[in-house]
Amino acid sequence: MVKHSHEESVTQTSCLPTEASYARSSRAAPGGFKVPLLVIVGPTAVGKTELSIEVAERLAGEIVSGDSAQVYRHMDLGTAKPTAAQRLRVAHHLLDIVDPEEDYNVARFQRDAAESIAQIAGRGRLPLLVGGTGLYVQAVVDGLSLPAAPPDPVFREQMRDRAAREGADSLHRQLKLVDPVSAVRIHPNDLKRVIRALEVFHLTGSPLSSFQTTGMAPPTDTGMCLDQSTSSRYNAAIVGVFRSRQSLYSRIEHRIDAMLSAGFLEEVQHLKRRGCHLGMTSMQSLGYRHGLLYLNGEISFDTLTTLWKRDTRRFAKRQFTWFGRDRRVNWFDLESMEQEEVVTRILDLARHVVDTSSQ
Repeated sequence: MVKHSHEESVTQTSCLPTEASYARSSRAAPGGFKVPLLVIVGPTAVGKTELSIEVAERLAGEIVSGDSAQVYRHMDLGTAKPTAAQRLRVAHHLLDIVDPEEDYNVARFQRDAAESIAQIAGRGRLPLLVGGTGLYVQAVVDGLSLPAAPPDPVFREQMRDRAAREGADSLHRQLKLVDPVSAVRIHPNDLKRVIRALEVFHLTGSPLSSFQTTGMAPPTDTGMCLDQSTSSRYNAAIVGVFRSRQSLYSRIEHRIDAMLSAGFLEEVQHLKRRGCHLGMTSMQSLGYRHGLLYLNGEISFDTLTTLWKRDTRRFAKRQFTWFGRDRRVNWFDLESMEQEEVVTRILDLARHVVDTSSQ
């Protein structure tokens, strides 16, 4: 893991990737070519959206969203989707592609993202994968082999009933027995993912972690961490952005207050009128489950805001833990560095990725 701060010297980018350089890469021998990919990750509310748009503008790139909630239509405020004005600046992909009643999952995302990235690269532009959903991003970057285990509604309901009776810890203890690797990766309170891991074992007889093989390469001698996994079809540079905990938590709280002021509860009310309920995957997203509980009369408005902010802080902590264990990530401190410095360093990484894609 490489961390960058304002104390480091900044190398000015003298030559940015061009359409011609992408075209030359795409004509390389099939056995030696990997599609160049720039990945930008980090916790929620850290500032990925505006940074990625500026980078994409400078690189003639297009953005593929790596957010598991932004795929849903009619869920705009609570997912902090890029605004219409931001989308006019840079083309975005995998936003608003399914209705909230549909059950979208990581396997579908992996296929959809691969298709979008291929189309972007085919147009001679640089694809940027930007988001904070760790498993979604890893599934694309590392080419994870995902189990052919379609959802089992009966099994899931049984597990939810057991969690209600015995507590979520009882399911996590069971996961430790059948898949200790996944048990380490998945927080005991992340009930959805705990149940999915148990479901995969129930349906296939094999632990979920056995399907998730990844090859990690150490930092190169240039000081840049590049993904050179043999299982991946991409030559990827992975960028992570962070802030101090105090600053990030303050941004989270201000963002939620702004969402509420902008009409978030009206958005949830519209979803409820459509028939959306807490049993749907989409409605388990941060804010939406809290909003439904409030509109159902189960919690007060003060409790809604308190729980939403608390759960988002916890989620941000889990995101940083997920990405923080990946030594390929080039970390940039958005507090100690000027944005132009961060952008310049990312442009260097992108240029290196394009130049080495056919090597």
